[in-house]
Amino acid sequence: MTETHARPPCYILGIETQIGLSLIRELGKAGIPVIGIATGAAAIGLQSRYLTHGEIIHHPRTDKGLAELRALGERHGRGYLLTVSEANTAWLIANRNCLKPLTPLLPPEEAFAIVLDKGRTLAAAAEIGIEVPQSASPTNWAEVERVARNFPFPAVLKWADPNTVAPALHAAGLELIKAEYAYSTDDFLRTAERYRALGHWPLVQEYCAGVGLGQFFFMHKGEAVRRFQHMRIAEWPPEGGFSSVCDAVPLTRFTDLQEKSIRLLQRIGWEGVAMVEYRYDPASGRAALMEVNGRFWGSFPLAMYAGAGFGLLAYSLQGQGVMPQLPQLREDLRCRMVATEIKRLKRILLAPGEIRDRPFKVRPVHEVMRFLGDFLRPSVRYYVWSARDIKPFLRDVRNALGI
Repeated sequence: MTETHARPPCYILGIETQIGLSLIRELGKAGIPVIGIATGAAAIGLQSRYLTHGEIIHHPRTDKGLAELRALGERHGRGYLLTVSEANTAWLIANRNCLKPLTPLLPPEEAFAIVLDKGRTLAAAAEIGIEVPQSASPTNWAEVERVARNFPFPAVLKWADPNTVAPALHAAGLELIKAEYAYSTDDFLRTAERYRALGHWPLVQEYCAGVGLGQFFFMHKGEAVRRFQHMRIAEWPPEGGFSSVCDAVPLTRFTDLQEKSIRLLQRIGWEGVAMVEYRYDPASGRAALMEVNGRFWGSFPLAMYAGAGFGLLAYSLQGQGVMPQLPQLREDLRCRMVATEIKRLKRILLAPGEIRDRPFKVRPVHEVMRFLGDFLRPSVRYYVWSARDIKPFLRDVRNALGI
């Protein structure tokens, strides 16, 4: 039997991580019925008190999976569908007309294709005056050798579109590595040789010193209706990856860069939520664009705690065409993922030689003091832990212990 609600439910596909969990919490606290959709019983989001219903689909990103989503819509009622991963976003974009009675809230197809391709994103950014790292994209071995002779190493090697290359890497028995470092021509050639039989090579990008600076926007009809930004305080792996600790940054900072980020999203034709990520060097003031993430991001809990309301904007504005009431942003918060911090501390304290970024400063005493001190700071929040919603944390601990 189809349920009826005063407000249409929001279906959230992908509640295995803190991202989906934070969407559940944000929307549930706003009084919106939330149907959480996982791909397994261990998903931490299934334990949230803010869920109206938790469901499992068994065949994601297949025709059977589409049928499962439609069946959930028939069971729980017509509503809006959000997802958090790029793979699921691409799948839903390709099948957006096959989901009734669900209405997926998705970016435009061409805009999404641009942000998936780092090369196209960097080219668009350079055209509007955003500083981008020098890059090269070899497509054959002769070009690999040309890059080796001419590129100003050190460099970072990363796949232009990881989702596209992942199946080929898997078939070849190769690991998908998010970022690799090459400090010399020989370093680069050794890494490139690994992919020679595959016939595909990562994007070669100038090494940029600094820390991660994320600027977040909700774009609606070409305008930024909400913005937020944060600075990464600690990352996993330590030399750079994703946030394990991040701080909200007042919007009075980096104002010119915010406007450039908005122009980039307008140039791409973006609609909905997006993260524009830079590598910011406090010593020089340089901010170089790394990528645009056209999805809800790993450190989304900080934005949720700060009252940015990006999930609520997707539901209300992108879905219903109504601008919701949003609170004043909190710009004094820090958010952390303790489990990842412990893993990071273990690397720094016990295996610093495994840190691949040679300029990374290993400061064991500083790291331990900050880690311990954050437990005493009243402005610190947590990616998963919440005293008002404890069960997801307990499920997360069980998952970590393999119970």
